[in-house]
Amino acid sequence: MAVTRSSLPGGGIDRLRERADVVLWPDDDVPASGEALRKLARGADAVLAPYAKVDREFLEAVRGSVRIVALPSAGYDAVDVTAALDAGIVITNAPNVLHETTADTTFALMLLARRLLLPAVDDLRGGEWKRSRFDEHLGLDITGATLGLAGYGQIAQAVARRAAGFGMTVLHSLSRTGSTDLSTAVGWDELLERSDIVSLHVPLTAETKGLIGAGELARMKPTATLINTARGPVVDTAALLQALDDGVIHSAGLDVYDVEPIRDPEHPLLRHPRIAVLPHVGSATEATRARMVDLAVDNILAVLEGRPALTPVAEMKQGG
Repeated sequence: MAVTRSSLPGGGIDRLRERADVVLWPDDDVPASGEALRKLARGADAVLAPYAKVDREFLEAVRGSVRIVALPSAGYDAVDVTAALDAGIVITNAPNVLHETTADTTFALMLLARRLLLPAVDDLRGGEWKRSRFDEHLGLDITGATLGLAGYGQIAQAVARRAAGFGMTVLHSLSRTGSTDLSTAVGWDELLERSDIVSLHVPLTAETKGLIGAGELARMKPTATLINTARGPVVDTAALLQALDDGVIHSAGLDVYDVEPIRDPEHPLLRHPRIAVLPHVGSATEATRARMVDLAVDNILAVLEGRPALTPVAEMKQGG
């Protein structure tokens, strides 16, 4: 079995070692990719693949040996599922595990961004706290605000539950789910126009790439905040920066980016005073990440023992 990281939380790797030889990628600071990734997985029966790009070239290279690629994540946009189906390789992900933790992160970003708390921290640490000023560090309220959710899956629903405690009016769109006790289904344009906060919870697909561009930002209130804990390419980065510079919207909170990781400390997303940034840590608690790995291991063991995968990705269900 091949694992594309050298260390993972929880006891999942030990469980794999009880059943088979495990080969670990040696350096977590350098992602396994290209020929190095193919070499790591060559001859393996299964691959546990956090943060790995599972493209057609990789899947063709391991065809005939690898039976399953298990992802300890809910999203699987880095996998060529069509190529996996062609190669007869099962792809699994980790749904039903990280939604509560990611919803917590979403609310953290709302507070950081809308209240402009990170610039306040920077001023404090830089010795710029001016006690006599009553008009500095003025952000906007979350309590009583209107929250618009793009998508209404597990994470968005967990966000809606939290919003109830803040007395928020919750809207949702881009979902087949109708109105619920917690949220009202509305059209996409209406959601953009009415919401004080727009929070993105859609998978990355051809349809959702660039979902938020200049036109969508222009429909939002000048006092609105955009939150993205979904996938970076759902937002047009250049359009977002321009909208913030021009006062088209108030602020943004980002945990995901169109290119990851961002290594340039001077990147404009990291330097903008009205963007609260996190390094893709939406699900990053010890317990949640351990459960994600455990589910990936459970999937591997099931397939290698001749049982159906527990959580195959949707296309695998359709294909099977």
